[in-house]
Amino acid sequence: MRAAITSISHYVPPDILDNQFFESNLDTSDQWIRSRTGIVERRIARTGGTSDLIIPAAQQCLNKRGIAASEVDCILVATVTPDYVFPSTASLVQAGIAARNAWGFDLSAACCGFIVALIVATRFVESGAAQRVLVCGADKMTSIANYQDRTSAVLFGDGAGVALVEQSDDESVGIIDHLAHMDGRHAKELYMPAGGSVRPASLETVNNRQHYLVQDGSTVFKAASKDIVDITQELLERNGMSTDDIRWFVPHQANRRIIDAVGERLGLDSERVMCNIQRYGNTSSATIPLCLSEWMEKGALHRGDNVVLSSFGAGFTSASLYMRWAIAPDLPAEETEDSLIYAEAAD
Repeated sequence: MRAAITSISHYVPPDILDNQFFESNLDTSDQWIRSRTGIVERRIARTGGTSDLIIPAAQQCLNKRGIAASEVDCILVATVTPDYVFPSTASLVQAGIAARNAWGFDLSAACCGFIVALIVATRFVESGAAQRVLVCGADKMTSIANYQDRTSAVLFGDGAGVALVEQSDDESVGIIDHLAHMDGRHAKELYMPAGGSVRPASLETVNNRQHYLVQDGSTVFKAASKDIVDITQELLERNGMSTDDIRWFVPHQANRRIIDAVGERLGLDSERVMCNIQRYGNTSSATIPLCLSEWMEKGALHRGDNVVLSSFGAGFTSASLYMRWAIAPDLPAEETEDSLIYAEAAD
């Protein structure tokens, strides 16, 4: 029995923070941001929480599949920005879409969250523990971005991607293999210093601005560029494949320079590497489903395509997943005027 993504959708809030916003508020420039990150703009949710990003994406995902929320068995939410410490964001999503027969939980795997949640969903479906699992990758990263730090504030945006995972009627498509690694020795090179049980919120932690993401940018850049390549190559070797067999490579959208470096080291031409960081920035758990959903909408993903997802995140964690795409496109592949504009801006 094989699990497969049978529907996918995404949601981003309407408000845009372009690079000019940061030019006006920090010692930086549009040219510096583009050259260092590849980002032109990102979205910001000015109100609400992560569940408010997930709910419209989940509703659209189910509508595309033509099923009611009551038919969902389980909801998994991958996020580092839950609405609350408890209850789970999954429970808020369940209520928000009226999935009255679903149980679920949140998981925290940083930027690897969507792939890790997809692995869990795959195991549930393959074992028969669940028939339909909503896998939600979402983060409101602007809520933990330090807008006094020019090196990190410019990187992040808000968004959500939701995939429905079900049993596949066709064994030739679906999720085939996956890998995940972790090295906790590097935990404090990308983390949020306060807000947990070690350093609960206090007047001191708030005044010291310790409730924002902190990272050692150089170390993270080097580790991400290496680990994404390593875990992707390991996954391909396990399946007797080379990069020539990949139709679409979907890396975590952390930095355009990382994406380009990974693609080059893997020997992948840019036309086979999904990249939309120029429009959304780093949305953490949402980046990979955002890519898949957008490429699906423009008809560029086809049933049977070999698709490899790979990510790196805090922990340090890395994860990769190989599948043959199971959904037939609704529209012919074409380049829209917007896609051309953003591609030129990224260059």
